[in-house]
Amino acid sequence: MNPRFSLTAGVLALFSVFPGMSAAASDEVIVVTASRQPARTNELLSDVTLIEREEIESAGPSASLTDLLARQPGLEISRNGGFGTTSSVYIRGSNSGHVLLLVDGMRAGSATTGAPNFAYLPLQQIERIEILRGAASSLYGSDAIGGVIQVFTRKGQGPLRVNAEAGFGSHHTSAVSAGLSGSHQGWSYSLQAANQRTRGFSASNAHNSYSFNPDRDGYRSTSASGSLAYTFAKDQEVGLKFLYADGWNDYDGGPTSDYRQDQRLSAFHLYSFNRLNSFWTSTLRLGQSVDDSRNYRDHQDDGKFRTRQTQYQWQNDFRLPVGSALLALERLEEKVSTNDVLERNKRHIDSIVAGWRGNFDAHRLQFDLRRDKNSQYGGKTTGFASYGYQFSAAWRANVSYGTAFKAPSFNDLYYPDPWMPGNPNLKPETAKNKEVALHYQTGAHHASVTAYQNDVSNLIGWIYDPNTSLFQPQNVNEARLRGLTLAYEGHLWDLDVKASADFQDPRDRELDKTLTNRSRRHASLSVGQRSGPFDWNVEWQAHGRRYRNAANTLDQGGYALLNLQAGYRFAPDWTVFVRANNVLDKKYTLAYGYNTDGANFFVGVRYAPGK
Repeated sequence: MNPRFSLTAGVLALFSVFPGMSAAASDEVIVVTASRQPARTNELLSDVTLIEREEIESAGPSASLTDLLARQPGLEISRNGGFGTTSSVYIRGSNSGHVLLLVDGMRAGSATTGAPNFAYLPLQQIERIEILRGAASSLYGSDAIGGVIQVFTRKGQGPLRVNAEAGFGSHHTSAVSAGLSGSHQGWSYSLQAANQRTRGFSASNAHNSYSFNPDRDGYRSTSASGSLAYTFAKDQEVGLKFLYADGWNDYDGGPTSDYRQDQRLSAFHLYSFNRLNSFWTSTLRLGQSVDDSRNYRDHQDDGKFRTRQTQYQWQNDFRLPVGSALLALERLEEKVSTNDVLERNKRHIDSIVAGWRGNFDAHRLQFDLRRDKNSQYGGKTTGFASYGYQFSAAWRANVSYGTAFKAPSFNDLYYPDPWMPGNPNLKPETAKNKEVALHYQTGAHHASVTAYQNDVSNLIGWIYDPNTSLFQPQNVNEARLRGLTLAYEGHLWDLDVKASADFQDPRDRELDKTLTNRSRRHASLSVGQRSGPFDWNVEWQAHGRRYRNAANTLDQGGYALLNLQAGYRFAPDWTVFVRANNVLDKKYTLAYGYNTDGANFFVGVRYAPGK
C-alpha cells in the first residue's frame, strides 16, 4: 500500500476516538479570502488556514512573519540570513512568485522581482492572517498560482483600550510597541506603533565565498498601522486603513565592503461599505501600496527599486433566493522606478469578477470567473468550480478545479542588462489545479485531508543562447505539483493542539527532478495550555532534505526545530512572557551559503486589557 494513504487511513481512524468529537459546532469563525465574501469555516470549499492574534502574540517579536508562516500546513520558506533579508514563501511547492500577498484586501509586493516582500511586514501590526492554498486567480488575478496570503491589520471596537509591549533578547534584540483602539458614537479607531532592532548575526557563511563577511548584520524597523471608520447609519460605513513600515538591514555582498538595504513598505485604502437594499451591498475601495528598496555599498547608492500599485475596486454582493453572488470591477495601475532606464515602466490591468456560492440541502457549490486585460500582453480568463457534500453534522468532502496565471515581472520583460536582457514577448505562466478534501469538524476539532495536483505551464526560465551569448527569459519550463496535506486543530485532553504533515512532489517536468529549495516531506506540531494565570506552548517543525540545484546533485540537509513559549499573568491586564527558539541549537540551512540563528531567547512584558 502507498505509505501516504496508509497514514491517511490511520489518521482518519484516530479521529473517531478523539474525546469530545460529538460536540456540536458553536460559534463558527468567519473568513473572507476563500470567496471574497464572509463565510463560516465549516462551509468552505477551499483549503484555508486562519492565524489569529493569540498565535501571532505567541510567536513573539523574536520571530518574523516568515517564521510564523513556516509552521502552517503546505508552506515552506527560504531566507538569506536574519531579519530583513530576502525571504521567499512556497505554497504547496509552487515558486515564491506564485504567492499573492494582500494587506487588508490591497495587493502588495514588487513588480520588478515579481514576488511579495515578507521581510518587512511586522507581526506587531497584524490582527490575523488568512492563507488560501490552491489556484485563486479567478478571484484575485495574477500571481495566485500557489495561493493567497492575506494580512489584516488591527482594528478597533468597544471601549477605549490601550495596549503596550516591550522586551529584549539575544543579539541585543529589543522590541517595543504600543497602541490604542475603540469605538464611540458611530466612530471606530485603531492606532498602533512599533520599533524593533537587533545587532543580528552574519548573514552569509564561508560556503558563500563571493559575499562572505563574518561581521554582524543588524536590522531596525519602525512601523505603524491604523484605521478610522464612521458608521452613519445601519450597514452604512466609510473609513480608511493604513500600514507603514520603514527600516534597514545590513547584508553580506562582499568580503570587505559594508552593504545596507533600506526598505519601505506602505499600504492604505479608503472604503465605503453600503447596504443599498435588503439584497444588495456595495463596497468601494481606492488604495495604493508602495514597495521601496534602496541598496547602499559603503554608504554610496548601489541601486533602487520602487513599485507603486494604485488600485480601484467596486464589489457588489447580492443575496439571492438561493445562495449569494458577487460582481466586481477592478483596475490596477503598476509603476516601477529603478536606477536603470526600462523600455516601459508602467502598465495597467482592468478586471471583472463574477461569482456565486450556495447550498442545496447537503450540497454546496461555488463558481468564480474572472477576466483580466493587461496593457502589456492582452487578456486572460480564469475560473474556479467546486462541489461539496455534507455527509453529517461533522463530516464533509469537496472537490474543485481552478485555473490561475502569473504575469511576467518588469525584470522579466524589460531588464536592461546587455548580456541578460528582458524579453518583452513573454507570455503569462499558467496553472490548472485539481484537489479533493475530506473534513471532520465540530465545535472543538477540525481535521482534514487534502490531495491536490497543480500543473504549471509556460514557466519563465533564464536560458543561455549559445548563438547570441545571452541569458534571456523564455517560457520553457513546466512543473507538476502533487501532494497530500493532513491537518488538525483543536482541543485535546485540556491541550490546544495544532498539527500538520505534508507529503509533496514539486517536480520539474522537463528534467524530472524536484524543484529547488523545496522538501518532499515537512510537518509541524504545536501543543499548549492555558491554566489560570499561566500559559505555555511547545512548537516543533521538521523539513526533509532539499536540493539547491536543478539537477538535484547538491542537497541541503533536513532539519527539525523546537521552540518553547511561556507566560504568566501577574496582574489582571499584565503578562510577562519568555520565548526560546531553536532550543536544541540546531545548525540548519534555509538558503545555501546563508546562516540561520542558533538557540536564542526573548523576554518581555505585555499590557493588554480586556483579554
